Amino acid sequence: MVNIITTKSFKLAVYMQGNQKAKKLALVLPGRLDTKDYHHMKSHVDYLASKGFLAVSFDPPGTWESPGDIALYTMTNYLKAINELIAYFGNKPTVLIGHSRGGTMAMLAGTRNKHVTHIIAIMSSPVASTIIEAYTSYRDTPSGGKKEFHLPASYYKDAAQYDLRDALAKCTKPKLFFLGKKDTMVTPESVREAFAKSAKPKQLYELDCSHDYRRYPEKIEEVNKEIGKFLDKT
Repeated sequence: MVNIITTKSFKLAVYMQGNQKAKKLALVLPGRLDTKDYHHMKSHVDYLASKGFLAVSFDPPGTWESPGDIALYTMTNYLKAINELIAYFGNKPTVLIGHSRGGTMAMLAGTRNKHVTHIIAIMSSPVASTIIEAYTSYRDTPSGGKKEFHLPASYYKDAAQYDLRDALAKCTKPKLFFLGKKDTMVTPESVREAFAKSAKPKQLYELDCSHDYRRYPEKIEEVNKEIGKFLDKT
């Protein structure tokens, strides 16, 4: 059964663990056209719940099990959904964790929303893609099939307005950046550049893996371990 939360603007399918009365919230943000049901998303949610968080991942508006047309899927609406979920759960102190575009969203929301205390970006760029044409993309499903998405040009036009480098340079919230040593989608150099330009406090962790670390259970556990160390320290 799909768990749907209704915020001010959206109906969002969520994977949620932990006590809803917990004093702190963690949102785990999927990458572009990824789902809350991928193993790494669920693993991070489960791990953070074990650390005392109310931990939630969700399918962004218009994707997977969240109702609505794919036209809803923009960075602007993803940002609105994050902010509305934080409000829905009572504006608790919030940790944002995201992979790929999800990490970009963690940077975007984290530098703007006063309730966010920590930003964790896993193999993510602070600059959105400059492609402005409609695009067909395919994602593997958690059950082993394939899902097709037709992203309209409006998605990329919306994303082009977001460059988070200046915001990161001014943001003094604790930040943890992961780079993938074998990542060809978000290169190690681009993550190092974002890290170098970001204000302290900040940490950088080098994961010996490609972009899709979700395919390697031992790497997911390594990421969980480093997230735990970071949160314990900061």
